[in-house]
Formats: sequence, C-alpha cells, structure tokens
Amino acid sequence: MDTRTVIEVDDLRKRYRLGVVGGATVSDELSRLWARLRGLPDPLLPVGGEVDDQRVGGEFWALRGVSFRVGEGETLGIIGRNGAGKSTLLKLLSRITTPTGGEIRVRGRMASLLEVGTGFNPELTGRENIYLNGAILGMRRAEIDRKLDDIIAFSGIRHHIDTPTKRYSSGMKVRLGFAVAAHLEPEILIVDEVLAVGDAEFQRRCLGKMREVSGSGRTILFVSHNMTAVQSLCRRTIWLHAGQVRMDGPTEEVVRAYLSAHSTDRADISWPDGPGAPGNDDVRLVSASVRPVGGGHVIDRRTPFQVDVAFRSIELPHGDLNVGIFVHNEQDVLAFATSWRESSPEPVPLAAGIHTLRCTVPAPLLNEGLYRITINVFRNGRLLFSAEEALGFEVQEGAREGSYFGRKRGVFRPQLPWALDPVDA
Repeated sequence: MDTRTVIEVDDLRKRYRLGVVGGATVSDELSRLWARLRGLPDPLLPVGGEVDDQRVGGEFWALRGVSFRVGEGETLGIIGRNGAGKSTLLKLLSRITTPTGGEIRVRGRMASLLEVGTGFNPELTGRENIYLNGAILGMRRAEIDRKLDDIIAFSGIRHHIDTPTKRYSSGMKVRLGFAVAAHLEPEILIVDEVLAVGDAEFQRRCLGKMREVSGSGRTILFVSHNMTAVQSLCRRTIWLHAGQVRMDGPTEEVVRAYLSAHSTDRADISWPDGPGAPGNDDVRLVSASVRPVGGGHVIDRRTPFQVDVAFRSIELPHGDLNVGIFVHNEQDVLAFATSWRESSPEPVPLAAGIHTLRCTVPAPLLNEGLYRITINVFRNGRLLFSAEEALGFEVQEGAREGSYFGRKRGVFRPQLPWALDPVDA
C-alpha cells in the first residue's frame, strides 16, 4: 500500500451457504442425481428458482474477485442493481462480516452508516449513543464534547436527543447516524443508501457535508441508486454486477454505461390478460406505446410524439381514476411528469371495458438522448400501482444547421423566441 492509498482490496470473495432442500423420497434424490449427471436443472427447484450465475450448488457468491484501490481524499461512488454485492462489500470493509477469500487493507479510522440504526443501542438515548459511537471510533470524551452541539444541530432532533433511540423513527435514526458519522472526523466515511430515508432538505445538507468532508482530505465511499447524487459528489465510480467489478472509471462514463445497460428500448408493450398484467381487480394495463405523431419509428427533436396507455377496468362510476407518466433521461433525471387529470380535472365516469389514453408531447422540447417512461395509475388521489420503465425511446438530433455538431447539454432543447432591439444611433 503506497503512502496515498487508504483502502486496498485484492481478489475479495464472499460466499454464503444456501439451505439445501432434500428430497422427500429416494425417487426424488435419484431424479435429482440423474438431472445433475445430464447437466439439467434441479427438477425439485420451485418454478422461477433456477440457478443463476452467482449460485454454485448450495453456495451463493455475493462477491467474486473484486479488486480496487482508493486514494486519500477520494470520493468513490459504488453503483449496481439490487443484489449486485454493494452492501456486502461495505460490510466487509467495515469488518461487520469476514471475507471468504482475498485481502482488505485499510489505513485510518473508519465510520460507517450502512443501515438504519446501525451502531445504536436502542435502550440508550440519542446523546448517550453519540458518546458510545465516539468511543468506538477511539475518540476521547473531550473531543466528543467539542462536537456535540454541532452533531445535535445538524441532526435536527434536539427536542428528542434525550429520548431512547428505540422510540425514534427511521428518519430520526438516519439523521442522527449521519450527523455522528460525519462530525466525529473519521479518516474514511462509508455511506450506504440509507440517506434515501431523509427528506429533500436533509439530503441536500448531507451532500454538502460530504463535499466538505472530502475537501478536508478525508475519504468517502458512497453507495446510492440516485445517479444524480453520485454524479454530483463522485469523480470516480465502480459499477458492481453479479458480485464482480464490471466497470471502474470516471463517474460520467460509468453511469452512462450502467443506465444504458439497464435502459428499456421498447417502443411498445402488451401484457397478457390476467393477474400477470400490472394492476388489480379494478384496473389492469393492457398495452402501452410511444411513437412519432404521423407515423414512422424515428423521433428527433423536431418530431412531436405520443404516448398511448390502454387499460381494462370494471365500471368506475365515480370518475376517480387517473393515469400519469414519468419520463426519465439516461442520467436518471426526471425530465417531466404529467397525468390525464391535469387536462381533464372534472370526474370522468368509465364504463367497464378497455379504454385508451393518449398524451401528445410537442416538439421541440426534449434534448437528444435516451428516455424511459414509467406508468402510474392513481385512484382517489392515491397511487394504485406502477409499471416501472415500461417504455423506452431515443430522441435523435436530426439535421442541425451551423458549425457546431457536438452534443448540447441539458434535458430540454425548446426553440424559444429571441429578438434584437435596435439601438438608436
């Protein structure tokens, strides 16, 4: 480990043993053995329980061959889908669990915020837990005394600081946990997705505090599904996939590759009639599509396009149904959201059967790039269900005039009116 490297991970592996269900009869065991000899799936596995590439027999490899270095003062982002191994990696770095193989070398005092309430004794008050966490980090009482007022003020739970933490909400625990971890000055700060529990103002303050911590020369490992937060905080990002490092590099490049790999590029989708379609017994989606107005397949900046959503419903005489769409770009930024009742606020009773809603998006509006559409269905103002990333489409640049042909920034590219007022000479 060189003088500036504070975390060094070499060939890190973590294996979990899965429960192996035995056959009820000798015949079951023979059929399982015969299938294994022929290279076929286990016939006793439940439907949908096929072996994935992280499972080997009765073992599951959460991490396999993970290696990387983190320098002093670096803010490293870690992204990946659920089950990719992010939380396992952080628990290994925090020494909450031990690796099956490989090496971890850490230089400096580390503080971790991995799960709501981690490190808190529920019977102790918030104030007592601050001192307990400081002692665990090796700090003297006088050092904690100097930081106590700042920690309590940042957490925003001054009125409850002498209440046992077992009576705290999840948001209060996260506020106090982050305040303790950030203010007790560890050389390395590990933060998991738990910040999603806080409100928008608290998240803003957390990101600001992490920038301050990073600017002071300390190291941060930041795990999040919020790509905007990762891009705003981290210059370098690691993408974990199926327990392995799929990409390690500049954050903008890694995030673009990650979102592109998981983006939906289907312009239309149909769901079979029945409980497999998104919805419930009152309303179920039938199909959805996105296409240029006037036909064709290519959407460019100058092409208006329409989103159609078809749904089957029972008779809804009260007209309390609403359907909306959320449109995200390739950086996972919400471009816009709109719903049917915005343009038709009066109740619209619906007869039983299939209905189709159409939303027309004018041009020019969106910048070039990849977009995903999530469909939300509401009733009486409450969300019934969502079809996450049901549709995907690309807005192309089309013909461009002028001498600049690089990619222009921003989510929107509307053509706005400009005027030059002549000066009276």
